[in-house]
Amino acid sequence: MTNNDIVQKLWNLCDVLRDDGINYSDYVTELVLLLFIKMEYENTEAGLLNEHKLPEGCRWPDLSSKSGLNLLNDYRHILLALSTGKDADGNTVVSDHLILAIYADAQTRLREPRHLEQLIKSLDTIDWFSARRDGLGDLYEGLLEKNASETKSGAGQYFTPRPLIDSIIRCIKPQAGELIQDPAAGTAGFLIAADAYIKSHNDDLYDLDAKAQSFQRNKAFVGMELVPGTRRLALMNCLLHGMEGDAEGVVHLGNTLGLPGTQLPKADVILTNPPFGTAKGGGGPTRDDFTYKTGNKQLAFLQHIYRSLKAGGRAAVVLPDNVLFEAGVGTDIRRDLMHKCNLHTILRLPTGIFYAQGVKTNVLFFTKGTVENPEQDENCTEQVWVYDLRTNMPSFGKRTPFTDQYLKPFEDCFHAVERNEQHGAITSTDEGVQSESRWRSFSRDWIKSQKADSLDIAWLKDQDSVDAASLPEPEVLAAEAMSELTEALRELNALMQALGAGDQAQVQTDLLVEVLGLGERV
Repeated sequence: MTNNDIVQKLWNLCDVLRDDGINYSDYVTELVLLLFIKMEYENTEAGLLNEHKLPEGCRWPDLSSKSGLNLLNDYRHILLALSTGKDADGNTVVSDHLILAIYADAQTRLREPRHLEQLIKSLDTIDWFSARRDGLGDLYEGLLEKNASETKSGAGQYFTPRPLIDSIIRCIKPQAGELIQDPAAGTAGFLIAADAYIKSHNDDLYDLDAKAQSFQRNKAFVGMELVPGTRRLALMNCLLHGMEGDAEGVVHLGNTLGLPGTQLPKADVILTNPPFGTAKGGGGPTRDDFTYKTGNKQLAFLQHIYRSLKAGGRAAVVLPDNVLFEAGVGTDIRRDLMHKCNLHTILRLPTGIFYAQGVKTNVLFFTKGTVENPEQDENCTEQVWVYDLRTNMPSFGKRTPFTDQYLKPFEDCFHAVERNEQHGAITSTDEGVQSESRWRSFSRDWIKSQKADSLDIAWLKDQDSVDAASLPEPEVLAAEAMSELTEALRELNALMQALGAGDQAQVQTDLLVEVLGLGERV
């Protein structure tokens, strides 16, 4: 069996569990709890682990040998023991920090013993030799991706498309010895891809000395995730890819925009896709170390990122369009970013690659300080290159998957030694100059004088010859309209507050948003 076969087989079981009130997202979490027990047993039996990490009574044979109500009750007791580290008599049975973190507050939502029995029997029929050969981590990634593609689960907000992650990693080129951070870790896709890249360039770390190997396994990667269930998925994902982290694991539980975020260490590399949306009901950023106060989560994350980089540190961050053009505090934060960092590249992404298809996104690449003088923290941006991968592109989705082939031309431009001389790039930024190239540069002075420090820059025109079949679906167009309306409401609210009618404006804005059915994420 290939990993794709196994993923599909496991995924099909969700249809059976619907009778037990289990949706897609809950099913993946439910499966994670069982998968770890099964994989730990398989790895130990195959000699990949020196000894069992799970205590007696909490191992796979303790489940597979039972049936009926006894099975369900014993499973609940196993989850309680793995969650608390203690058995029914109060004796310590688990001390491994990763196991305790993975099973923190773990509970099963299964009510029918036959459903649990069916899950266990299905896991027993899988060809685990093939699964180990192809990589247990990749099998787990396949399940996460499957969950993200099921839009009803809403899990796409935690999953960045693999082709995009891999492309960003190839552009940033993380190195052994660098501390790599993701302040909005989700299921840890960026951190795992960075680890895989480093291992592939260092013979699976065997090229490094013992001290360097220890750093890579335990200290090189750190992430933070707000949602406990998502953090559980991330910890499992890291563990299956051979990443252990510190005492809290690779991904810590906490709010990056609150006090926990101030405890994240300064990083050499930051790779992240912060959640979309605006905080409401007092759920905004609470950190007092931000220069610019805002309820826009992406702008707040952007402040955290460029403030958390070491001198000379590199970052790649996925952000929606509104971050590029939002006025007021948005302009202030963009100016501060270009002042302290060299914002050298913006990749305009096509629509349809995230779970909310109408959302328009970009990747910002920047370096703290300048290349010549990493310690410099003023006027660092002199020129911004923009690659337009959005205009005249197909609408991506299930019918047209987003693959590496669409990103290769961008990577070729990104790595060009002389960007001005390769790939037909146009360096003139006069508005009258026409260019058919997707790759174009703009001086900092032009951005300031002509765009008032907006980074929403486009020059290509949509072609009339675009195939009608590739046009966005009606729901995509509706989502785009809703996104723009939400942004307009936020700007109107800011204006009303500035005029002294803040409380009334906020109530009216929230009411309009609720009436229109716009959730926190668009």
